[in-house]
Amino acid sequence: MRSVPAAAYAYVLGAVLGTVWCVLPALRTHLSWTTLGLLAALYALCELPGHCPYTGDAIPVRPGSFFPVLLAASFLLPPAAAALVAVPGALLSRVDRRPAAVRRIWRAAQLALATWAAARTYELLGVDHIPGPPDFPYALLPAAAGALTFCLVLGLLECGVLATAERLPARSAWRAAGSAGAAGSASAGRPGGPGGPLGAAAVPYLVHGLAGLMMAVLWRSPYGPVSAVFVLLPMYISCWLFAQYQRESAAHRATIRSLVQAVDIKDRYTRGHGERVGRASVLIARELRMGEERLEAVRFAGILHDVGKLGVPTRILRKDGPLTPEERRVIELHPEYGHEITRDIGFLREARDAILHHHERLDGTGYPHGLAGDAIPEFARVVAVADAFDAMTSTRSYSRARPVQVALKELERCAGSQFDPRMVTALVRALARHGWETAVTSDEPLLPPQRGAAPDTVAVRLPPNAGPNGPADAGPPGADRSSGPRDGRR
Repeated sequence: MRSVPAAAYAYVLGAVLGTVWCVLPALRTHLSWTTLGLLAALYALCELPGHCPYTGDAIPVRPGSFFPVLLAASFLLPPAAAALVAVPGALLSRVDRRPAAVRRIWRAAQLALATWAAARTYELLGVDHIPGPPDFPYALLPAAAGALTFCLVLGLLECGVLATAERLPARSAWRAAGSAGAAGSASAGRPGGPGGPLGAAAVPYLVHGLAGLMMAVLWRSPYGPVSAVFVLLPMYISCWLFAQYQRESAAHRATIRSLVQAVDIKDRYTRGHGERVGRASVLIARELRMGEERLEAVRFAGILHDVGKLGVPTRILRKDGPLTPEERRVIELHPEYGHEITRDIGFLREARDAILHHHERLDGTGYPHGLAGDAIPEFARVVAVADAFDAMTSTRSYSRARPVQVALKELERCAGSQFDPRMVTALVRALARHGWETAVTSDEPLLPPQRGAAPDTVAVRLPPNAGPNGPADAGPPGADRSSGPRDGRR
């Protein structure tokens, strides 16, 4: 968001003026400035570096990790004073996107208003902000209500800024705001849930509210504020674990990206093929109700299924004409090459089986090992269908793109002999729900869609030697006319 719309500036200004109105009573009343100052300093210390302090390893803080400090302030201080606690930390917090100053001001106003609302809710439910500790466990219900109010106000404010700054429709902005519960800011780039701010996002806030109440109880106990800080220890541990997960995920993505780029550079006619096969594989796996961990693994399997092409001579991969028997034997080694390339990449695990066996056929006539039926790993059966589908719906040097419905009929015709019928049925159901955006993967430029063409096809400029029906419509000699080329080049 380099250019901030005027509506967004006006929205932020409104939030700032609202914050000023909320905190003005704190300047006119007697309150515990010591408690306010300590809590504000504690929250600023948590937010200031943008990293978990005391780890010595520059671990990034997950947004929202230290909301218990703000909720503790809403349980210990009057609403006007509680709102002030959030301001210093928000103004000093790390911001990675421009304009940084506007984002800091916005975050300060947003958190201050949410904290004020939480404190006001806690107060309205009959809990007085008295010098003694909250009346535990009777304060549990007011604290939960305060935490949910914090969640709702934060989400509503985020919804407004997304609608004005990003020009999102109201419904999309509401859904995106639902990510505030897990990430602390929907604008952090994480997708929201369909329930908006009071959907699944409310659960983390209830946990933060409980932690904040524990901080408030300990703060006013004989052990004093120092004991309350220990409540933050789980937050630091969570922060460290989250950072480790992020680093591992980033390393995985970098590994996959490098391998895919290497294959795309070598085989220009199938550029983007791996990404689409990964996407289609996930669609199939979701229909089969695979768990989230397996979904990620099958996506990797689809993306990397042709990584073994790195071991195949480029002249064979880019050959426009039919392959000789010797060239075909060479290209049919690519599943084994791929298995060897990924052998020592530990996080792939089950994906390696798909890389090795995605050209096996249910009737046992595939390669490299001639496996049949259930002996073929499940991931390989998923990727085989996704691979053939994308091969048929993409234009290559040796085959012309077919309409999606035609490709699906071909897959259904070969179900039971070449493909697992369960996987074919799952793909048909998934595409009926989600659709499919076909793409051309060759380097030839696009032509405008022809009048009367099917809506799910793409018009392409064919090579000069193409006949009236395109270049060998089902691939070069030796190709399987039901599911794209069988010479291994898909």
